[in-house]
Amino acid sequence: MIKGTITRISGPIVYAEGLASCGLYDVVDVGEKKLIGEIIRQNNGVSTIQVYEDVCGLHIGEQVVSSGRPLSLKLGPGLVGTIYDGIQRPLKQMYEQSGIYINAGQRAECIDGEKKWDFDCVVSEGEEISAGKILGYVQETGSIKHCIMVPPYIKGKALKSVKGSGSYNVDEVIAVTDLDEELYLSHYWPLRKPRPYAEKLEVSQPLITGQRVIDVFFPLSKGGTAAIPGGFGTGKTMTQHAIAKWCDADLIVYIGCGERGNEMTDVLTDFPKLIDPRTNRSLMERTILIANTSNMPVAAREVSLYSGITLAEYYRDMGLHVAIMADSTSRWAEALRELSGRMEEMPAEEGFPAYLPTRLAEFYERAGRVKTFTGSEGSVSVIGAVSPPGGDFSEPVTQHTKRFIRCFWALNRELANSRHYPAIGWIDSYSEYADEIKLWWNGKDPRYSQARAEALALLKKEDRLQQIVRLIGSDALPEKDNLVLIVCEMIKNGFLQQNAFDEIDSYSSPQKQILLLLLILTFYNKSLELLKMGCPLLKIRDLDCRKEIIKAKSVVKNDDIEGLNKIQTDMENEFSGLENLYRKDAIV
Repeated sequence: MIKGTITRISGPIVYAEGLASCGLYDVVDVGEKKLIGEIIRQNNGVSTIQVYEDVCGLHIGEQVVSSGRPLSLKLGPGLVGTIYDGIQRPLKQMYEQSGIYINAGQRAECIDGEKKWDFDCVVSEGEEISAGKILGYVQETGSIKHCIMVPPYIKGKALKSVKGSGSYNVDEVIAVTDLDEELYLSHYWPLRKPRPYAEKLEVSQPLITGQRVIDVFFPLSKGGTAAIPGGFGTGKTMTQHAIAKWCDADLIVYIGCGERGNEMTDVLTDFPKLIDPRTNRSLMERTILIANTSNMPVAAREVSLYSGITLAEYYRDMGLHVAIMADSTSRWAEALRELSGRMEEMPAEEGFPAYLPTRLAEFYERAGRVKTFTGSEGSVSVIGAVSPPGGDFSEPVTQHTKRFIRCFWALNRELANSRHYPAIGWIDSYSEYADEIKLWWNGKDPRYSQARAEALALLKKEDRLQQIVRLIGSDALPEKDNLVLIVCEMIKNGFLQQNAFDEIDSYSSPQKQILLLLLILTFYNKSLELLKMGCPLLKIRDLDCRKEIIKAKSVVKNDDIEGLNKIQTDMENEFSGLENLYRKDAIV
C-alpha cells in the first residue's frame, strides 16, 4: 500500500507527493474522508489526482493512499435495473444511507453482495477454457438472461474445480482454473480499457426505433454511431427517450451526463413506469441508468461516459445488442475543459483542451458490431446528444463529433417551435448507413430505396421552392411546383411528424412506415398525370384521400395492413374518376 501527502488543491484537481511509484490511472483514497480519486498525471514526483467527489474541507498535508489498481467497474448480475452515479455508486442505496445528499467519501456496494442468484452451470471439471467462454447462466431479470463468462484477463487453460449449479452471491467462488485463478459470478474491468472481441463485423442491420424520420430517411445501424445536436428545447432528450423505449435493442444504457436535475428526475421517475412493448414488462428490466447531474462533481461527469460504454461492452460480449444514450456529450466536454483549466494546460479552440477530438474518438470508436469469443454476434450502438450554445453547429464539440459518427440527426429550431416532433431537420441531417442496410429494408419491401430517394429529393426541392415563395408568393409558381409544396406538406404532417403521446402513432412498424410513404408518393405521381391532362390543382388538393393519407399515421394500427390497403383503393378510385372525366374532355 503506497501512501502520499497532499501538497496543493485546485478544485477537483489535487496534487500529491510520495506516489511516484504508482501507475497512471490508479485509484486513490484522498484525505481523511477517503474521497475517490484517480491519478491522471505523474511529473517529477508530483502526482496529479482527479477527485470524483466534492473536495470541500480537504486540507494540504492530508494523506493519499493508492489502491494499486485502475478505476474499474464491477460487472455481474444485478446491474440491470439499477441507477448509478458516474463512478458506479448505486444512488438508491446511497439515499437509504444518507438521505437526499451524498456524504463525502460515502461508499455502497455497486452490486448487492448478499443476494443469491440461481446459477445454471454448463461446464465441468477439467474442461478447457478461454477468454469469454460461458460458464453458465443467471436469469438477471425477466428480459435479460445473464451469461457468466471467463474474464478476458484469465490465463488458465482448464478448470481445476467447479462448484456446479446452485445459488451463489456475486462474491462466491464458482470455479478455479489450473493456475489457481478463482472465478466468480462477477469480475472487475478497467473502464478506460475497451473489452476485447474475436472479430469486428460490418454493419448490415438497422436499429429499428419506430420513429419514421429516423428509420426510413436517416437510419442507424446496430453497432453504429449517431449524434443528435440541437439547442435548448429542440427535443434532444425527448427523442432519446422515444428511441430508448421503442428501439429493438436488447439492453439500454442511459447516461445523464451533466444534465439538469429536473430532466434526470423525469427519467428516473418515468422509466420504471414504462412498459417494454416487446415483453409487456417494465422497461427497467432491460435498462441501466447512470445519473450525473450538472450539480454533481465535475470529474465524475468526465468518467461517466466510460462507465456507460464499459457496461454496454460487457453485455455485448454476451451476444446482446446494446444501445447507449449519452445526454449530453457537450456537458462531458465542458467537464474536460474545466479539468484541463485546473491543470493549467494550454487551451485550444473555445477553451477546450487540445485532446478533445482524441477523447471523443476513444468514446465513439468503442461502438460496433462484433463477433464475440463465444461465436455469437453482439453490438453497441452509441447515440450522443450534443448541446451547442445557441444551436451553433460550427462550435468545436459538434464539428469534432461529426468526424467520428456516421449518422447526424440535426434538430431544427423552427420545427420545434412549430411543435413538429421529432424536430429532425431533413436538410441538414444525413446517414451513411443507408446503403449498408438497404438490403434489409429491400427484404421488407423492394420499393424502399427508390421511395426514400424520391421523398428526399422532393423535400430538397420544396426547400428551394419555399425560398421563392417567401419572395414572390406561391401564386407565381406553376401548378407542378405548387403540387410539390402540397405533397411535401403531406410528407411532413402525415409521415415525418410523430406524436409520442398517441397510442398508435408513438411507434410505427417498418412495414407501416414504408406503406405510408408509398401512399404519399403514389398520390404525387397520380396527381402529376392528372395535371398533364389539364385537371386543376384545386380539385386534386380537395380530394378526400389526401386527408385520409395524412390521418392514417394515427388511425391505422401497425398490424392493420388492410386499413392502409383500403386507403390505397379509395385513392385509386378517386383518381380514376378524375382521369375518366378529363380523358373524355380531352377527346371532345
